Amino acid sequence: MFAKHKFIIVIIIFLFCVLTSSAFAKSEYVLPYPSTMPGSIFYKVSLVKEKVMQYWYFGNFGQFFYNLKQSDKYLVEAKTLFEYNQYLLGFQALQKSNKYFLKTKPYLIKAQSEGKDISENSNMLSDAALKHAEVLTDLEGQLPESFVWTPERDKPTNLNLKKTIEESIKIRERYL
Repeated sequence: MFAKHKFIIVIIIFLFCVLTSSAFAKSEYVLPYPSTMPGSIFYKVSLVKEKVMQYWYFGNFGQFFYNLKQSDKYLVEAKTLFEYNQYLLGFQALQKSNKYFLKTKPYLIKAQSEGKDISENSNMLSDAALKHAEVLTDLEGQLPESFVWTPERDKPTNLNLKKTIEESIKIRERYL
């Protein structure tokens, strides 16, 4: 009888560990809803707004938030475009997301050198990096390794999607 209870307890502990281990690996950071997408008549307007808003966010923390927000936006745009097999546009959006993500940490370092407490924002950046890496890892399993984009009157371009996503994940892993 004691062995039967021991067996049940071992099974319960095993199930608890298996079912909760993946929950701890997930980030609670929330990505934004997709904004206007390429092809929309409002997309160019949103690009102009983006440039204007860059100057609205001033100071180190302001620039940190601006760049993180833009990185989030372009990651969601890339994910959505990849899901609709718009590989060239998704590739370009992912490159923009990487560019903005790389700009976040230097602003935190500047703020810290000015004596400001960056611990909360550093945690936010780590959470964002984890969420981005999760999304990118999911995409990596869904996309072809490469794609040849052939415009009508130009030379074809080989988009190495797997390599770009791997590089994007490595960028985010530096901030975990």
